[in-house]
Amino acid sequence: MKYRDFLTLHVLHHAERGPITGSFMMEELKRHGYHISPGTIYPLLHSMEKSGLLKSRWEVREGRRVRVYEITDLGRKALEEGKARVRELCRELLEE
Repeated sequence: MKYRDFLTLHVLHHAERGPITGSFMMEELKRHGYHISPGTIYPLLHSMEKSGLLKSRWEVREGRRVRVYEITDLGRKALEEGKARVRELCRELLEE
């Protein structure tokens, strides 16, 4: 798995729980020690939307237009497949 794949899984994980924004994901990733810039997160979100993993809409929040992303059925399928791969990798890496 590539670094971008882990970012994608993290985005899908949160999008499955509810609508997300780019700024939310930057803060969430920062909480885990990743300092992701807007120049990284927004192209990732746009490519995930283009590939059908997410869908977006515009909302006004606190007087500002914000793009909100939601997971799609294809995104849910990709998330489940990704979780299975991560489980398999973790079992192998953490095997005692």
